Amino acid sequence: MSQQTVLVIDDERDIRELLTITLGRMDLLVDAVGTVSEARRALAERHYDLCFTDMRLPDGTGHEIVELISAEHPDTPVAMITAYGNVDAAVGALKAGAFDFVSKPVDIQMLRRLVRTALRLAEEKRSGQGAAKPDGQERLIGESPAMQQVRSTITKLARNQAPVYIAGESGVGKELVARLIHEQGPRATGPFVPVNCGAIPSELMESEFFGHRKGSFTGAVGDKEGLFQAAHGGTLFLDEVAELPLHMQVKLLRAIQEKAVRPIGAREEVPVDVRILSATHKNLAALVEQGQFRQDLFYRINVIELRVPPLRERRGDVSLLSSFVLRQLATKSGGAIGRLLPAAQQALESYDFPGNVRELENILERAMAMCDGDQIDVSDLMLPQRSQRVGESAPAMAAAPAMPGVMPAAPTPTMAPPSADGGLDDYISNLERTAIIKALEESRYNKTAAAKKLGITFRALRYKLKKLGID
Repeated sequence: MSQQTVLVIDDERDIRELLTITLGRMDLLVDAVGTVSEARRALAERHYDLCFTDMRLPDGTGHEIVELISAEHPDTPVAMITAYGNVDAAVGALKAGAFDFVSKPVDIQMLRRLVRTALRLAEEKRSGQGAAKPDGQERLIGESPAMQQVRSTITKLARNQAPVYIAGESGVGKELVARLIHEQGPRATGPFVPVNCGAIPSELMESEFFGHRKGSFTGAVGDKEGLFQAAHGGTLFLDEVAELPLHMQVKLLRAIQEKAVRPIGAREEVPVDVRILSATHKNLAALVEQGQFRQDLFYRINVIELRVPPLRERRGDVSLLSSFVLRQLATKSGGAIGRLLPAAQQALESYDFPGNVRELENILERAMAMCDGDQIDVSDLMLPQRSQRVGESAPAMAAAPAMPGVMPAAPTPTMAPPSADGGLDDYISNLERTAIIKALEESRYNKTAAAKKLGITFRALRYKLKKLGID
């Protein structure tokens, strides 16, 4: 195998020498130049496996280099060298197509990790391994133009290390999209660590994200690594990132910028190599305007935005999704595969699905429990009338009690006062179930938002969902 080559472009002699020595010790062949014009000549004469370029050069900018390489040498990853703390430059480089960025003064260990990741990416591009991952993409069901665009974008985003913000309503599959970005990229062999930012108590957030040292606070009986350390070499997915309190937004921004974290009670920072993917069903830009989310953090995690469309915008996919879900339910239960009768299929395709794919799964799971045999009729779906669109006839409704372990899609009928047959405990449980289901529906099945509506903690809601048999 021939020796891999790296081009370093920087007008500072010390930086060129540092990178040449460091990369040379990694058995890489290094060419170092100081201007844009020299870089253009070098790129025209030789193929490079990796490129580093400074932001400011005597006869141009690093952005010119990034754009040139993206256009003429798409298989060559390029990393931008930026001044310490220059977030705008780093974000601009990533948007222009840079693979990643390096801050001055250069951290040698971080540089080596970046180089290994970049060269692995370049090798995958040349061999075509990163072009198709059918096993993963098949989990993203749908042939509508909107879903084809999402799949195409995922493939492109998997090739670099830019932070991606995944926008979309609750239940559209934002975590699945994040997993596919991870699995199709050079970090696929590393860990994928998802975290629901709204599920961590505020007082425990710093410890959960950054870890702690033994004795650093009451209850710290041993060293504990945080989520950043757990995701080292892989991807950290911050779901419901809008739920982060402002004090944690500051700490998270620093960790992302410096690529290092300081565990509680530790004297020194610990370098971490993670790619950040984030998501929320809320409008982050609006929260920035309202002062509820930091603008600098918003720009840092929203380098590239990927919107996942709601199910009502891709109605043609409902049939495919239904078939997939029914096959999964049959595999899980060991029974026959459910079959939607034509009227039931039409009712589903006309429904707006405020809870999106997650709601479709819940509706079909309940329908399989309620139907006779393996044929699902309209009445088995129990679609809420209030979600029917104007001008359409509502499907027949069938009132039924909530099934254990299944999320009802329709409001439970008003409970009668306790009788001798039921008792006070059952009556209270039914009232709680009704209130929880209503809150979940109003919040589009977002449990964090539902807990706020109910005036209870997320942990308390999880306990009640389990106790009442609501999945």
